[in-house]
Amino acid sequence: MNQKIKIVNDPVHGFIQMPSGIGFEIVNHPYFQRLRNIKQLGVAYYVYPGAVHSRFQHSLGAYHLTQQAIEVLLSKGIPITNDEIEATLLAILLHDIGHGPFSHSLERNLLRNIHHEYITLAFVHFFNQLYPQKLNLCLNIIKNNYHKTFLHELISSQLDMDRLDYLKRDSFYTGVSEGIIGTERIIKMLTVHNNHLAVEEKGIYSIEKFLIARRLMYWQVYLHKTVLATELMLLSIFRRVNFLFNEKKIILPEQLQTLWNNHWTYDELLHNPSLLQTFAELDDSDILVWIKQWSNHNDKVLSLLSQRFIQRQLYKIQMTREQVNEELIAQYKKKIQKQFSLSDEETNYFVFSDSAENHAYSIKNNRINILMKNGEIKDIAEASDILNIKVLSKNVVKYFVCYIPECL
Repeated sequence: MNQKIKIVNDPVHGFIQMPSGIGFEIVNHPYFQRLRNIKQLGVAYYVYPGAVHSRFQHSLGAYHLTQQAIEVLLSKGIPITNDEIEATLLAILLHDIGHGPFSHSLERNLLRNIHHEYITLAFVHFFNQLYPQKLNLCLNIIKNNYHKTFLHELISSQLDMDRLDYLKRDSFYTGVSEGIIGTERIIKMLTVHNNHLAVEEKGIYSIEKFLIARRLMYWQVYLHKTVLATELMLLSIFRRVNFLFNEKKIILPEQLQTLWNNHWTYDELLHNPSLLQTFAELDDSDILVWIKQWSNHNDKVLSLLSQRFIQRQLYKIQMTREQVNEELIAQYKKKIQKQFSLSDEETNYFVFSDSAENHAYSIKNNRINILMKNGEIKDIAEASDILNIKVLSKNVVKYFVCYIPECL
């Protein structure tokens, strides 16, 4: 009863009440504090200088929105016990703890066979051992094994509190106003129908804006061509390091050596605390230090890529709706190969083609339910009178050729 309420001032949501009890102890644990040094948008700050916000900020923001959502559901007579509230709040607090350095940019490049969601589960299991069996319900909600499905949907769905926070937060820090959404309005319109999260009919326009904003943010921020070029250069660096590692031509940093010495599985991560600790020791700054060191490596490809990444001499990208012309790629490769005296294999690091795809809404995957005034449930794509919503459910693929400027 004497425990003081702690608050932080968040530039996006205003004052946020910090977790209490176990939640507060978890926030102060080194495994959670490391999120301060992991950028929410990876390398997007190369394009949007303000995009230096962290996974730590986002986790607290999503926690705050989940608090609000639960209060709204309780006010509408939805039965949620105190234990369920605590478990759901712990679940959203920990939902991103499995992200490694540069977030999605280096997904599966450190623990190469394990998706970040499984790394998250490993961390939650760790805390469940640290606070014996106190996170059992939290784990069940995360895994969607709990009978109140709507609690999981608050954490992970197409209208979860994670998405509401990152859209608003990413829009704020990048300055891309198209991503601004009315989180307060959406949360006020939340309800539960047949054990699933739903939105009251009068909130339909807010959901339409949310989906359109998400689509615009993907092409203007998350898949912006220069952000994409920066991510691809970062991935090319690690691809080259992996090649040199397999050829025994590079000495890896100790943590990377540990992570790459074996093809670790989720079960091994779960039962190997030292491996989880090694992963938890890494953040964005470690990667940048390594790349600076690799910029002086005697391997021409690795040093060139690393120097260009540090100096922001990035790939150029040509986007197209059609498959990339192979003759154009061959022409670029020939020029680069001659200029830098590269082998065919080495040239592939400097000229290549790929594709990017996005759909803002999936009708097949955990749809957004609209509760009509007559009690009928409709999918947002069916309930909306905006044609664009149905269009947003279609997958859009853009092809591109990626090359260094010397090709031109």
